[in-house]
Order: sequence, then structure tokens, then C-alpha cells
Amino acid sequence: MTPADPGPEGGTSRPPTSRRPGGRTARIRQQVLDAVVAELGEHGYDGLTTDAVAARAGVHRTTVYRRWGDVGGLLADVLDAASADDWQPPDTGSLESDLAALNQEIHAALTAEPPIMSALIAASFRSEKAAQAQQRLWEDRYARCEIIVSRAARRGELPPHTDARQLLIAATAPLYHQLVLLRTTPDPRLPGHAARSAAIAAGAGAFVEPPSAGHV
Repeated sequence: MTPADPGPEGGTSRPPTSRRPGGRTARIRQQVLDAVVAELGEHGYDGLTTDAVAARAGVHRTTVYRRWGDVGGLLADVLDAASADDWQPPDTGSLESDLAALNQEIHAALTAEPPIMSALIAASFRSEKAAQAQQRLWEDRYARCEIIVSRAARRGELPPHTDARQLLIAATAPLYHQLVLLRTTPDPRLPGHAARSAAIAAGAGAFVEPPSAGHV
């Protein structure tokens, strides 16, 4: 469950694509989004400019200014485009293995070269437009991944009223903490270990929603 879909969530550096009708407008949009991702991966946020994106995309600078306005608008569109994909979370038959497979995708995206995903996360702290778009994307990804928890509940792996969002955060957060915040050396055991810990805690009721005031 990555913020932008460099392959969900996989490990290539290919930018997200939208599922919109074809035509010249869609083609130009994709050229520009491809250029944004490439420039961001090579130069980071500080080196990202609308002029450089326009040159790389092979379009006139006024086209970029007119449609996207500034770097923040470009980044926001890259993130919004990811929500138009058809990615679905893994379905392996068990909660722990579903979470482990999801974490493997996140791990691959966070350790990919160029570091597109990490660059987009960093950029969201510098651009309000990108921050808002990234929040929308996170909400989309969490909503899609809730099925992992509902399937596990139907299989009897989880107690009733397990909070899907809390469980998903607990399972995936160690990867972002280790690889983005601490910048530790990638450990191939991390995805499985984080998934196992979260699955055990969830099975023990750690993420059961508290009763509402009217049911106490």
C-alpha cells in the first residue's frame, strides 16, 4: 500500500497511470506526469521545476503553467492519478500472509531506484497541494485494503469489531519508520516480521473497537 503506485505496489519506477479516455489531452497529461516522476527521482523536490518538466515532456511551458500552475499542482496530479488505477490488495488465504505480501510490495517500492516513493513522501512536506493529494491517496489505499481484515474476520482469524485501519497501520508502519525515518539498511525479513507481529496482536484483540457509549 504505497502512496504512489511505483508498482503496488511494486518495485519499478514507472509512474502511476490513469484510466481516463484516450486522445491528445490524455497523452500530454501522461507525458507530463512521466516527466514529473523522472525529474523528481533524479533531482528531488528542490530540483523540480515546471520548465524542466515541460522540456522533458516535450510540451510548451505554457501548457504546463495553464493546466498545473506550479510544482505543487504537478505533484498533486501524480498522486491523484494513482487513485485511478485498478490495484487490489493481495489475497493469499490468511491474514498474516496477506499482510506480508502487502508489506513486500511496500518494501520494494521504498527501496526502488530511483527513490520515487520516498521523494513523493518528502515532497508532501514541502507542498500543501501535494500533501492534500497524498492524504486522498492514503485514504483510497486504506479503504481498498480493508478487505484484508474483513476476509480474515470471516475466516475466524480475528475477533469481531476489529478496527481495520488500526490493524493496517500497525502492520505497515514499521516499514516506513525503518526505511523512511531511520533510513536503515533494507532487511528482507522486515515485511514478514511486521506482518506477523500485527497479525498476532490483532488475533489477541489488540485492535478491537471499544464499545460506544450507548452500549457500555
